[in-house]
Amino acid sequence: MTTNTEPTLEPVIYEGQFGTFTVDASDRKEVIQYRAGLAIAAGSFALGTAGILWRGDVDWVVQSISGLYTLFWLALGYSLFKIHIYLRPLHRLLQAFWLIGGVASLAIAHFSPEPFAQTVFDYPATIWGIGFTFAALNGIYFKEAFCFNRIETKVMTPLVPLLLLGHLFQFLPIQWEAGLLALWAANFLLFALRKSVQPCPDDIGDKSVFAYLEQQRQQPTTSPS
Repeated sequence: MTTNTEPTLEPVIYEGQFGTFTVDASDRKEVIQYRAGLAIAAGSFALGTAGILWRGDVDWVVQSISGLYTLFWLALGYSLFKIHIYLRPLHRLLQAFWLIGGVASLAIAHFSPEPFAQTVFDYPATIWGIGFTFAALNGIYFKEAFCFNRIETKVMTPLVPLLLLGHLFQFLPIQWEAGLLALWAANFLLFALRKSVQPCPDDIGDKSVFAYLEQQRQQPTTSPS
């Protein structure tokens, strides 16, 4: 028996809150790109975490974190440009956080003579800069937890600020930081894997809402006479 998957590639019409809308191949492509970015970001983060926890005393491992972090940051940014979020100001805010975090990371890497990971570990104040990158990532976690009730994103949403603030203000023991970092990496990988098998229309959302909000933005504002 053969399975015909071709109909899934054809445009499908849905009934939305503000009318009908169509999900086509370009919509599915954007979802695949969003999820691919998440997968690369999760893989880079997991590799860096595994390296620093298992062989963090080896110079080349510490040095490699810089490249893995760069790949993570670029992949996260790609996902943030492909993600579907109804509220445009929130979408732009997450992108701005990502950009600020990237600029701060570049400055830290450029001005510090130590490897990037070593600098972040030795100088917790660097979290004031690179933390913006993870705030953007946490925005995705929160959105996914709210929209799809995923347990791994519910875990990461409070875990990420706890770990970052714990390192920034030095109220977490090193062993706790290591454990939370490992838990974060494992849940991030699980999240990316589960996203890969989720139906594409879920991430597209109700396009009639996007159309309605865009129409509202384009309406001229009238001042009282």
